[in-house]
Amino acid sequence: MRQCFRMFIAIMVMASGFAAHAEEIDYDPSKVSDSLRAVFHFGSVSTTKALNANTVTLLTGTIGGTYVQFGADLASVLDDNGNLRVLPIIGRGSVQSVADILFLKGVDLGIVRADTLDYLEKKGFANDIKKQFTYVTKLYNEEMQVITPKTIKTLNDLEGKKVSVDLPNGGTFVTALTVFERLGIKANFVYVEQRVAMERLKKGELDAVVVVGGAPYVSVTTFKNDGRFHLAEVAYSKPLQSDYLPATLTSNDYPNLIPEGETVDTIAVPAVLAAYNWPPNSERSRKLALFVDAFFTKFAAFQNPPFHPKWKEISLMAPLAGWNRLPLAQQWLDKHGIEPVRRFDAFLQENPSAANIQSEADKEALFQQFEAWDAGRNARAQVGSQVSSEKVRNRDHVSQSATQAGTPRHPPRRSHPARRALGTLTEQGAMTECERHDDRRDRAEPDACNRASGEAWWNPFPGATQCISNTVHPSSGFPGR
Repeated sequence: MRQCFRMFIAIMVMASGFAAHAEEIDYDPSKVSDSLRAVFHFGSVSTTKALNANTVTLLTGTIGGTYVQFGADLASVLDDNGNLRVLPIIGRGSVQSVADILFLKGVDLGIVRADTLDYLEKKGFANDIKKQFTYVTKLYNEEMQVITPKTIKTLNDLEGKKVSVDLPNGGTFVTALTVFERLGIKANFVYVEQRVAMERLKKGELDAVVVVGGAPYVSVTTFKNDGRFHLAEVAYSKPLQSDYLPATLTSNDYPNLIPEGETVDTIAVPAVLAAYNWPPNSERSRKLALFVDAFFTKFAAFQNPPFHPKWKEISLMAPLAGWNRLPLAQQWLDKHGIEPVRRFDAFLQENPSAANIQSEADKEALFQQFEAWDAGRNARAQVGSQVSSEKVRNRDHVSQSATQAGTPRHPPRRSHPARRALGTLTEQGAMTECERHDDRRDRAEPDACNRASGEAWWNPFPGATQCISNTVHPSSGFPGR
């Protein structure tokens, strides 16, 4: 087999030589890159060690999702010859990613949704699972997008309706069922892949398709709307405010589902760049240190084109309630004196009462208020940009421009829940820790999948014990993983 491989390599080298001669270019394949040099020296012990020493694997998400695009962006910016290589892996959803980070050999990092670990603990699938995880940084907020016929206006209208919430191993599944449960909406859930669900929606076999992901989300932007469908509103109700944020979708995000110049209110859940809590001085910890240094050092590059616009929402300093930051990441931030983003300073200037907040719980609540404020401001800026463009297009002559630009062609947008939520900060101060956690403890938690349809609850870790203990990864370093 190895002889055949060597013959194949020889043929490829000869072919490259002929091509080079035809173009009269001195072309040496071994000088192209370190990765090709490794191929041409296939089988050497040094090559094997070099390829594995500084390669960091990153579990992303399903094809077409924002996680995959983030993985591609990270590889594009951070790959540095033999010093660091980021190897993205296609995932199967947030719940599966949690299992893979814990159990799958060779996985260093993964993108998961912030509410997934809480869900696993509350449903009895895991105990103290957050002690085994750390976060490198909080990423962007993932909006809930609910595609429905125009006869359905809000999420509450889906009572008793057929609603697709994606496959049972994904983040959409977790977030959708959690939100419906907290709001007391009893829908008939269907668990099918999103692309299939959207076709069934068009045929009238479903009443709604829920997609939770960073807008603009590819499968939603490519949804072919014949005029019958739109995005239903998700109100930022009190039962959701402990773990979710208000958000706004605009026609810039989804011109196929939102009329030009209009907006749709919804909620969002944070995405997290997570890692297993490896012991200090271990080989896996060393590789994470390489990643953290490169990622944080080059972070500004991600917030410019051609990379995903969601990078602009990220603040490396953002706290994440209930999670412990990777010590290596915290040490880097402390060493380099990273300051909060300037947008947060602007928020504090508009809300002077926030300056007196001291406790960590109140700081987290304050940052949630800031994100709501920032989301509302960004949405207003997008709508304002649309209005300006519309005015320019409608300008016939210079003499008529002032008259035509005077009146926008769309009605003013409604009060955004981010502003309503922001009002509670100055009127009542930030939420206390008891208010944030007692609300969740006192809320009834019926099994959201135990519907009239008789669907059995799905086990995200088939073949595993019911609870994940704290000894899943021994402190000795988990050999082989």
